[in-house]
Amino acid sequence: MSTVVAADAASQDSPDTILASLPGPAPRAAFVSQGAFLYLDTFLPADVTAKLIAGVHAVEGAVNRNYLPGHKQGGSVSRHKIDELAPAIAQLYRSPVLIQWLETLCGEPLQPSPDDDPHAYALYFYTKPGDHIGWHYDTSYYEGRRYTLLLGVIDDSSCFLEYRLHTRDNNVRISEDAVQIPPGGMVFFDGDRLHHRITPLRANERRVSLTFEYVTNPHMRPLQRFMSNMKDAVAYFGFRQVFRQLLGKRTSQA
Repeated sequence: MSTVVAADAASQDSPDTILASLPGPAPRAAFVSQGAFLYLDTFLPADVTAKLIAGVHAVEGAVNRNYLPGHKQGGSVSRHKIDELAPAIAQLYRSPVLIQWLETLCGEPLQPSPDDDPHAYALYFYTKPGDHIGWHYDTSYYEGRRYTLLLGVIDDSSCFLEYRLHTRDNNVRISEDAVQIPPGGMVFFDGDRLHHRITPLRANERRVSLTFEYVTNPHMRPLQRFMSNMKDAVAYFGFRQVFRQLLGKRTSQA
């Protein structure tokens, strides 16, 4: 194969080329009317979803499981491990085409989360009976807003994303609903405004989802950064994944 043909084939596999088929135009009116929330059962092209599934298999040995009584049980893989083992996911996260589509949807400029944020993009594994997460907001410790793109990757389960809209809007009646996010489907929302949970996994089921976090202002004060890192270490990724950069600096200085 000539280098010209090889280069052309590589460009056809780039995220922006594949994502050219994203649904359009972005349904901003629906997003706004639902209090900064949108669910689409079909979003990513099949080729992209296949790459995400391959990424899941690549990181399975790096899953950190945790259990918080009364709130959470499951496994997680942070962006640091994803960078090492499934870089195609990181490439998709930074896709200008994807970010532009999301900016049109939410109506404001978005930026990737800083490189030291383990939650910037992460995989969540529900693989054992009872795996779940209780009611919560995706609280932002950044000075601006943080938006969550939740993507379905593998779902052979009876789990639902249950959610409550308008819980922090005194002028709109709270509404509740539940959805199952199939592979390639998505939910996009303002993390500080959507009250949500994942219902418990049953025996012989499996669910893996991927989240991308985008911010309007990447600045975070030192105390908030410490609080965010501690929450991620205890509730999601473990201390080694969250504080890997600090540990690496200490090792190199020893």
